[in-house]
Amino acid sequence: MATAAEPVFTSDTLRRCVEADTSAPLKSLYADDAELRIVDRNTQPSHPKVLHGRDEIAAMLDDVYSRDMTHKLERCVVQGDQAAYSESCEYSDGVRVLSESMLSLRDGKITEQTLIQAWDE
Repeated sequence: MATAAEPVFTSDTLRRCVEADTSAPLKSLYADDAELRIVDRNTQPSHPKVLHGRDEIAAMLDDVYSRDMTHKLERCVVQGDQAAYSESCEYSDGVRVLSESMLSLRDGKITEQTLIQAWDE
């Protein structure tokens, strides 16, 4: 009897999701119980912004992808149940954002993410 293959998280899948025109593909990569920790100028390491669950993460992604900006996956490394990637974004007015993320994976889904971001001011 054949067994179903476990979902696989790949850099190609992540690229398609990050560089999509909407947040829907990227939202699908998160587990229901995922946690996202964000560190930036406003939410520093001692008090990061923490989003719990796919619904909270989805709301943030919907907001980001509703803006007039592009997203590009620069680099991605996947090793077992861990992944890391760099993403660059640019608003239509030329303001740039750079982020670095570390991921924990389970069954091909993101369960934990730490995102560090900086942007032009």
